[in-house]
Order: sequence, then structure tokens, then C-alpha cells
Amino acid sequence: MTPVELSRTVLHAVRRAVDEGELSVTVPERAVVTPPGPGGCGDYATNIALQLARAAGQPPQRVAEILRARLLDEHRVTDVVVTGPGFLNLCLESTASADLVSEILRRGRRYGHGEGFSGNVVLLRCPAEVRAAVVADTVARIRRSQGDLVRVEYDGRPAPEWESVLGVDLDPVVVDNDSVRVDNDPVGVDNPTGLDIDITVHPTPTTPLPLGRDAARWALLYPAAHDRPRITREHLVQRETNPLFRVRYAHARTRALLRNAAGLGFRAEPGPVSGGDALVALLGDHPRVLAAAQDTPDRLARHLLAVADAALPLLPAVLPLGEEKPSAAHRARLALAEAAGTVLAGGLSLLGIDAPDHL
Repeated sequence: MTPVELSRTVLHAVRRAVDEGELSVTVPERAVVTPPGPGGCGDYATNIALQLARAAGQPPQRVAEILRARLLDEHRVTDVVVTGPGFLNLCLESTASADLVSEILRRGRRYGHGEGFSGNVVLLRCPAEVRAAVVADTVARIRRSQGDLVRVEYDGRPAPEWESVLGVDLDPVVVDNDSVRVDNDPVGVDNPTGLDIDITVHPTPTTPLPLGRDAARWALLYPAAHDRPRITREHLVQRETNPLFRVRYAHARTRALLRNAAGLGFRAEPGPVSGGDALVALLGDHPRVLAAAQDTPDRLARHLLAVADAALPLLPAVLPLGEEKPSAAHRARLALAEAAGTVLAGGLSLLGIDAPDHL
């Protein structure tokens, strides 16, 4: 609902109150709706009750209550709260899917993962080169999340620092979907599909080891396979020009909001959220991205950045401000923020990157 449509909706509520004899006023030509000010809540607020109170011969709060009852009958208005001397604060229905948010929160970091064995037994072959090793390790993680059984083999001897510093699993073993190691190919699997995949990437020009595990893995995984990775200290800076920082910062903000909401005595409850359509669409697309990124982990990295960039502008409106009381809209926004943080944490885990709760 646009502000113009909402203005018409408010005027319709006034007209109904006049027709039913509860207000004796001239219906104005327009009702001003704006984002809530300090002490307000919801998606929009209007001062129409204060505007009509003198002509109606009633206190502004009484006029607001009369209009509130009628606004709640509008199918696209989910909640109306009267604040201050008589401001009407409105929460609007949106296309945000409460069911999707509930599903993400139920499944946690395993949202988007496959259920059980996929039927694929995969052999990843790659040269003993650091970027190829990190990509192979990540491809194995993503494929296992989709139910594949995966083994990685190297053409040459991998450097031990790739495991100790970068977290690469150098053991050439099969790992099942629950990360339980076995020494041989699975026994008793009916007609498994064997896949041999060669990991081919543009090698890195310099060693990424000085960046440490998280920044080094991001630097090697974020570029597409045919692109030359840039190994610079820019991957370590904590500012918005660093994509990895934006992703981890967005996750940390969602965790901070959950802690602060608990301190205020309310928790996440999935529900309609206004203005979150872009973020909800990205969250809903996460399972498809995981399936598509099985051999191209840069797709997952870029998807996580898109989720972070869609989430960050919504986070300042999650908690009540000033004397504002937590409403259904706040709880729904908190649930959407928690879902976004869950997807970011799960995606970073598949990339082999930590998702800290504090930055």
C-alpha cells in the first residue's frame, strides 16, 4: 500500500464514522501519512484525529479510537496503535512471507540443505595449488549440504599450512551428509551416481596466508573461477567498502538485535513486514542458490552479500524507540532479521568462514 492509498484508506475510515453517526465532521480532502516520529511505531502514522478533534467536539484520543476500530477492518492494515495525544500508527500487510521466516528459523543453518543422500558419489580432483584447494574444500562443503558423498584428491602434495591456517580438509576421505567420516566408498547405496569433477580456477598470484583464515578464504572464493583474485589487506578492513565486512557486520547486527530485544522483554514472531520484499525474495531464493553454487562457490558469496545489503537498511527499525512499546510489527521485523542472520551464518559456514556474534 502506497502512502497515497493509505491516505485514501484513512479518509474512508473517517467517512464511515461520519455515516454511522460517531463523528460529526466534514471529511477532509486528504489525510497526511508519514513515517512514525519519536514515540511512534508501525509503518506509517497520521495526525488525522488531532486534525478533526475540534470540529468533532471530542478529545483527540477518543476520535483516534473511533477511527482505529474502522482501520482495523481494512484487510491490508494489520495493526493500529494510538500513541501520544492521538496519533494513529499503522502496520501494513506486505508480501513478506511469515511461513518462509518460520521455516528458516525452524531449520536454522541447515535451511536450504538437502534431505538425506542425494544419490551422488563425487570425486573432486584439483592441483596442489592454494586457491584450487580452498575452492575444492568449499565445493565439497556445499555438495555435502545437498546430500552428496564427496572425496577430494590432489595432484601433488598439499602444503600443511592450507589446513592449519585456511581450514582446508586435506584428508582424501568420503564425508556423508552429517559430516561423519568413513574410510571407504559407501556400502549398500542403491545405484549411486558417480561424478568426477576437475577443479579449475585461475591461480592466486601471491600467498593468501597472511590474511588469516576468514579473509583469505573470502579473497579466494568471492571472484569467479576465471578471475584473478586480489590478495590485499583491504579484505581485513572493517568498513563498508569491504564486502566480507558487510556480510559479517549484518550477521552481527541481527544477533545484537536479538540480545537487545530479549532485554526489552520481547522475542521474534514471524508475521507481515512492510518494506522487506527484496530481503524476503533473497531469503526464499537461498535453497536455489545453494543448489546452483555446488561447483561455483562465488555464487554463494555474492548471494550472501546481496542478503546483507538488503537486510542492513531494515535493521534500524527493528527495536522500539524511546517510550515506544514493542508491537506485532517489531516482533515480525525481529523474526525477519533473525532469519537473515541465520542465512548469512549458514552460508558463511559453507564457505568455511566464521560468523561472529560480535564485531
